[in-house]
Amino acid sequence: MFEASQLNIRNRKVERLWGLLFLVMTILLILPVLVILGVLIYKGGPILSIDFLFTEPKDGMTAGGIFPALVGTVWLVAVALLASVPVGVAAALYLSEYAPDNWLTRVINLAIINLAGVPSIVHALFGVGAFVLFFRFGTSILAASLTLAIMTLPVVIVATRESLQAVPQAFREACWNMGASRWQTIRHVVLPNSISGILTGVILEVSRTAGETAPIMFTGAAFFLPFLPQSVYDQTMAMSLHLFVISTQVPGVPEAMPFGVALVLISMVLVMNAVSIAFRMYLRGKKKW
Repeated sequence: MFEASQLNIRNRKVERLWGLLFLVMTILLILPVLVILGVLIYKGGPILSIDFLFTEPKDGMTAGGIFPALVGTVWLVAVALLASVPVGVAAALYLSEYAPDNWLTRVINLAIINLAGVPSIVHALFGVGAFVLFFRFGTSILAASLTLAIMTLPVVIVATRESLQAVPQAFREACWNMGASRWQTIRHVVLPNSISGILTGVILEVSRTAGETAPIMFTGAAFFLPFLPQSVYDQTMAMSLHLFVISTQVPGVPEAMPFGVALVLISMVLVMNAVSIAFRMYLRGKKKW
């Protein structure tokens, strides 16, 4: 009895030490994010105003606001999502629900892994060759968004496949025993129960799409445009490129302006992610398992 009690005490101490270690690691991960946000708020907060958000750049981009870049970023993210999410979900459905374990499936999985590891500048060059020149979309929102969509496809595919595989196999077997076809089972049971996981991939895609610079620099983003895009075939300004330009290419920019642009960009991504996370939590709360 005494030895068992000593063993329990020792196990509790080891468990507390491991818990403390994990807590320290979590704090170390969160701390840089808080520091970055603090610096941006301190240095960029004073420049934020209604005029800064809803006017165009002026005086060679040393004054004015960021409205064209803000709208252009929304365009790029929205079109990229419309292009990548259906394709990514369809690919994940094939790999998870239909594909047998053969050489074709292994080649597809290898291609997804390799696509995830390709540098963004290489995606930019591919976008120029494929969408700007071959398909003749020109330097446009469509070409830039399709380039971003291809770059973020692995994120959507992997997140969707993991979510589909998390649905218990018993759900599928119950539907099949009731006479439902494979597609009816996927449509009415598997997809509704995996939608929250699919949104995880969408959240990650939004974050990466909004912050990329190299792929859009060559395919659709403009240095300066004083007007808003009217269609996907127009060029547009973008927040990430605008931040790069005023930080490195334009002399005489007020010190607070780049920090203000960065703060707005991060805030926009956080708002998009927050909406997606709230919707995901709502759907997850409706699960019965």
